[in-house]
Amino acid sequence: MKNETAFGRLTMKKYPLKLAPEKAKKKMKLIIVESPKKCDTIGRYLGKDYKVMASQGHIRDLSKKGKGGFGIDIDHGFEPDFIVDKKKAWLVDDLKKNAKGADEVILATDPDREGEAISWHLAELLGLDVKTTKRLQFHEITKPAIEEAIKNPGHIDMNLVNSQETRRMLDRILGFKLSNLMQRKMNYKSAGRVQSAALKLITDNDEEIAAFIPEEYWTIDVTLNINGKVVKAFLDKVDGKEAKIHNKEEADAILARIPSELHVKSLEKNPKHVPSKLPFTTSTMQQEAFAKFKFPTKKTQDIAQRLYEGLDVNGEHVGLITYMRTDSIRISDEFFYGHAKPYIVKHFGENYVGHVKSAKKKDERIQDAHEAIRPTGVHRTPEVVANYVTQDEAKLYRLIYDRAMASLMSDKVDEVTTAIFEANGLTFKATGTRTLFDGYEAIYREFEEDDTKLLPEIVADATYSIKKIDPQQKYTKAPARFTEAKVVKTMEEVGIGRPSTYATTITKLRESGYIDIKSGIVTPTEDGKRVSFVLNKYFPELVSVSYTANMENQLDLISDGEISRDAAMTDFYYPFMEKFNSVQDAMWKDHEKETGELCPQCGNPLVIKKGRFGEFIACSNYPNCSFKPAKEKPEVIATGELCPQCGKPLVERQNKKGDKFVACSGYPSCKYIKQNEEKQKAPVIVYTEADYIRPCPQCKTGHLVNKVGKSGVKYIGCINFPKCHYHEWINKKGKKGGKR
Repeated sequence: MKNETAFGRLTMKKYPLKLAPEKAKKKMKLIIVESPKKCDTIGRYLGKDYKVMASQGHIRDLSKKGKGGFGIDIDHGFEPDFIVDKKKAWLVDDLKKNAKGADEVILATDPDREGEAISWHLAELLGLDVKTTKRLQFHEITKPAIEEAIKNPGHIDMNLVNSQETRRMLDRILGFKLSNLMQRKMNYKSAGRVQSAALKLITDNDEEIAAFIPEEYWTIDVTLNINGKVVKAFLDKVDGKEAKIHNKEEADAILARIPSELHVKSLEKNPKHVPSKLPFTTSTMQQEAFAKFKFPTKKTQDIAQRLYEGLDVNGEHVGLITYMRTDSIRISDEFFYGHAKPYIVKHFGENYVGHVKSAKKKDERIQDAHEAIRPTGVHRTPEVVANYVTQDEAKLYRLIYDRAMASLMSDKVDEVTTAIFEANGLTFKATGTRTLFDGYEAIYREFEEDDTKLLPEIVADATYSIKKIDPQQKYTKAPARFTEAKVVKTMEEVGIGRPSTYATTITKLRESGYIDIKSGIVTPTEDGKRVSFVLNKYFPELVSVSYTANMENQLDLISDGEISRDAAMTDFYYPFMEKFNSVQDAMWKDHEKETGELCPQCGNPLVIKKGRFGEFIACSNYPNCSFKPAKEKPEVIATGELCPQCGKPLVERQNKKGDKFVACSGYPSCKYIKQNEEKQKAPVIVYTEADYIRPCPQCKTGHLVNKVGKSGVKYIGCINFPKCHYHEWINKKGKKGGKR
């Protein structure tokens, strides 16, 4: 500079001008999970550099375009046509907005076939590269598991995506065609791939019970006096052959041979090793929860979901169990050696340590990507957790915790004593058991039946007097009715459905009116029996367990990349449609029950028909004759009150649904209806996790849910209202508007 002085040059050199740096843009990574409940838990673990949002399950489904309304391009490689769920349009917009502002989008949906498909749909909608977008998989929601998943991300597995798409297309085609046919022919609601096969299992059980013929048989027990103690022995053999007594005559002949004393023929004491049960799969967890607590399958699965997603325990929000949809019995070496073994040694001793169990024969249907259901930390004992969760959550957590830990402990060792008594060619047997080493029962005792049965000291070759002879006439019993747990167990054994569908299949059958469930006992309704009968008659291959199981195996082969989606769909679609087209015209309509009266207009029988609002009586000659007898008006019952609007008497009335209410007898000129005082109170709305959108940004403790205002305007508001008034308006297009 021309006018620069020496002082100026010196100053500039010594104290150079420091320009303010540009404000660094704060980096943010967006992680998308399925459930809103996970957002808070995972967000806490990862910190402020991450934002966690939820897709709330599937965000796209098949459209109803194209041939058959399937949403599938049948003629071009069975290409599915997916559309965004209208109810989630606003959510997709929100995800796009946040994805656009993020430096990176990471997909962390559930670690199964459905979760993989949801990740793919998200990638498609958000414009993410399927090959490079990070896909996190974690089987427990704990800080170490989340941090490990972040360090070692994977990518979307398109084989799993193709498998899920195939399953959805199969269910759409079968569901649409069979349901439409059942509605047209029989006025029934629905039919589906897995639920129809499951319904057949239930109706077969019912038919087996109905066809059962009891058979008579007899048992003979004796009570011996051994050193002043009573010992019961049962008749085991007659003249060296197994004792089978069919009637009273045979029983009387044997009774005549029993003397007053029996001689000890042999006395044996043998150790018996009893291994612990396997850790829980989805199916065995549902079965055991019903056996021990009478929990319905849906309740068990809902509680397990909460335990997996995370609860507040001792100041920490953490997932308490591993992923609860699994058919694997595997427990990782890391959990065994790093957590379980040190705990067992410390609290029970080295001799209580067992080993990680594995299936004796690998079932091809087992998906071994997951572990069995186990606790995420052995230090969170059932006693500790019970202080922070509900009673039912505590029960299921204890069952899961104890079962997993017991599976890793040593065998229980019993001593079994067998005494054989003999006289006149008759052999009686008595057994006793005592525990030498409790092994796994040290932790699992409360869930096991006590089989201890001690025998007094018996002397070999001694003779003991008979105190009592007890002959009993009995009859064979019919097979037991299915419980929910038995349905799940049978579905798993024959290979229909998967861990994620057991509970939902039972729920669908119940909602369709095909089964009744009382105290956990499942029985088919008359509608269920008829639907199963018709489907079995016209589509026997579709409802057979072998066909459904084979279809599940096809889906697994697609997951493994062994066959293509196109090949599986081709093998299914064309034979099915050929069968369907040949059957739909031949299939008879459900027989309508006659009332015993004739139509006064045409003389044909009057029958009971089914309609949208239930059963009604009409002419069997419809549509040629549309006669329907007028409904008898119910007797008008006066309440003794007068209408506050017109002064006429108030009377009891009944609507189409059968609900009773009090209204003015002057209707329709006066439309006064007396309001029930209880109904006038603000209704209590119970929100489920499916309603949760995201955590409330204002109070931090609540979640945002969809709400409807007094004028019918929809908006998003905090579940903690009136304590928290945070809300966001939604415009007519389903998008969020401004906050107020």
